[in-house]
Amino acid sequence: MSALTRFNPFRSSTWDPFREIGELENRLEKYFGKPLIPGNGGKETMAIAEWAPLVDITEDAKEYLVKAELPELKKEDVKVSVEDGDLTISGERKFEKEEKGKKYHRIERSYGSFMRTFTLPEGVAAEKVNAEFKDGILTVHLPKDEKAAPKTVDVKVQ
Repeated sequence: MSALTRFNPFRSSTWDPFREIGELENRLEKYFGKPLIPGNGGKETMAIAEWAPLVDITEDAKEYLVKAELPELKKEDVKVSVEDGDLTISGERKFEKEEKGKKYHRIERSYGSFMRTFTLPEGVAAEKVNAEFKDGILTVHLPKDEKAAPKTVDVKVQ
């Protein structure tokens, strides 16, 4: 018997529970406007977080659409690949060069390498996947295979 698996865009192929806890802590800090665990005598602490671009995944009758926010990146800095049923988006956002006489008072944006991997749902035509990059938004089109499209069959009842 074959099992049906529903596509879950929130499931990444590599799950890291510590990253999940860190993301929850960051969300709560943003909501309450202060760190959950105060340090330095109650002063605001600063930490550099791992960076992962935010992604929206939608579906219509013809395709799945993945949109990733990649501000200040060039398309040369981003790689999109489909392999073994996984879509992988990777790249790197580099920190600005330090300038003499310039003081940094706060650095909240994250920098460095990132990789997001998503399991493709059944019925995606992997050989027809294409991507476009414009204004800091990466859009990946995952067309559905025509063979996998649901068909309507009229049944005559007698």
